[in-house]
Amino acid sequence: MDYRLTPEDRERVAMLAVVEKNGLKLFTREELIRLRELLEKKDYSHNRKAVRSKNRLLRKINIAIYERENAEEI
Repeated sequence: MDYRLTPEDRERVAMLAVVEKNGLKLFTREELIRLRELLEKKDYSHNRKAVRSKNRLLRKINIAIYERENAEEI
């Protein structure tokens, strides 16, 4: 099995570190969409807790994207 980190893995880890420290408030709409894409690609099926955390974070990301879209319309 190959354990080398891809550029996408590095990007995902860096973005998750920002989320851990500051939440989602620092991200733009485009960055949130990119984070959502990166999380959806990653397979966490080997760890049930990780799957639950991933789903919770995806819900929060979707809400943040929706809020930013509505803020742009106003």
